[in-house]
Amino acid sequence: MSLIQFFLKQLNDESVTTRNMLSRIPNDQYDYKPHEKSMVLRNLATHIAELPTWITMALTTDELDFENNAWEQKNVNDTAALMEVFEASLIDGRSQLMPENENKLDEKWTLRSGDTIYSVSTKGEIIRMALSQIIHHRAQLGVYLRLLNVPIPGSYGPSADEASFVAEEVEA
Repeated sequence: MSLIQFFLKQLNDESVTTRNMLSRIPNDQYDYKPHEKSMVLRNLATHIAELPTWITMALTTDELDFENNAWEQKNVNDTAALMEVFEASLIDGRSQLMPENENKLDEKWTLRSGDTIYSVSTKGEIIRMALSQIIHHRAQLGVYLRLLNVPIPGSYGPSADEASFVAEEVEA
């Protein structure tokens, strides 16, 4: 399996759990913030929903310069809009995970703010980081939802909210 195929499989596999998690956000909780150092739920959820676009950015650019980037996070206020952002981001990210881009994975990509360089990585490493960030921030979102008493879907097996369902199936 090529790295491009592997990344596509990972994106597709993780999108199922991410979709389940994002879809559970209550519309009246987008301003929720569990701690003064935490992100507002809206920002966290939107960041997760937009992360697949980093695949396209990695494969079609050579850097991200925060100082000279006109990017602004989309402003979502409900789960339907959030899911639209996520689905569009998945289409965007998948669009670049094609065999002809395999040869770009070893090219260098820089993360900077003006003259301050944060990191220089390969484009393949940036894709891996984006996929890892989806998983990492999805776990953060799980904590937010738990604190809001929203049932959590399983990620790599059943969650505590799904345990009784699994136990009933085993006993039957």
